[in-house]
Amino acid sequence: MQDSFSATQSEPAALDVNNVAFRYGKKNALTGLSMHISPGELVMILGPNGAGKTTLFSLICGLFSPSTGTISISGHPLLNNRSKALAPLGIVFQSQTLDLDLSVSQNLFYFCELHGIPRKLAKQRIEIALKRMDLHSRADDKVRALNGGHRRRVEIIRSTLHEPSVLLLDEPTVGLDIPTRAELLEYVRDLPETHGCAVLWATHLIDEIRSTDRVALLHDGRKHHDGIAQQLVNENGATDLPELMRMSGLPA
Repeated sequence: MQDSFSATQSEPAALDVNNVAFRYGKKNALTGLSMHISPGELVMILGPNGAGKTTLFSLICGLFSPSTGTISISGHPLLNNRSKALAPLGIVFQSQTLDLDLSVSQNLFYFCELHGIPRKLAKQRIEIALKRMDLHSRADDKVRALNGGHRRRVEIIRSTLHEPSVLLLDEPTVGLDIPTRAELLEYVRDLPETHGCAVLWATHLIDEIRSTDRVALLHDGRKHHDGIAQQLVNENGATDLPELMRMSGLPA
């Protein structure tokens, strides 16, 4: 198994997943999964539906507890220091979680209030983010009036307002058209630089992966490869990422 990004690196981890396993009844959902994510690093988690991507994110969010192994966020163990571990975490779930009957601004201000962000600072962050996402003209519109792509933009904005050190995005482009997917991904790719956060983007869509991306391939709850996409292709004698997946027994 290729794993050039081990948890033994000296740089402090934004996220450290160490030998994590999880079972749903008798079914192994994750087995012996380890990942070290550095501050400001973007990692693409690539795998088919059922690979274990959502389970991994659920464990990182503290929705479930690992059967074995440990998870730390910004140096705080999730098991022993849950509140401090989860505080620097942002997430965009597969299912939309906005209040459809509130406006875009109301949804965002409500989130800021929950995180104790002063009103003046919240207003500043929201205005900057809405301009970056080209949504400033929709600030007073109810979310119900937005299309799927615009709702996703609002969710991504919301997930960054408390300036998380780690941002998880679980299949955020599902159901969106290709241009909208590209726009959202381009925005998220800039977040390590604009917001200083590490980003984990889970997807089953190979076309969302660049040759220069760090990509972790998941299948049947196991990590099969982890490294820079083009390097993994070259090291394993494949012509491209889909062929590497087929060579590894993964659906491509």
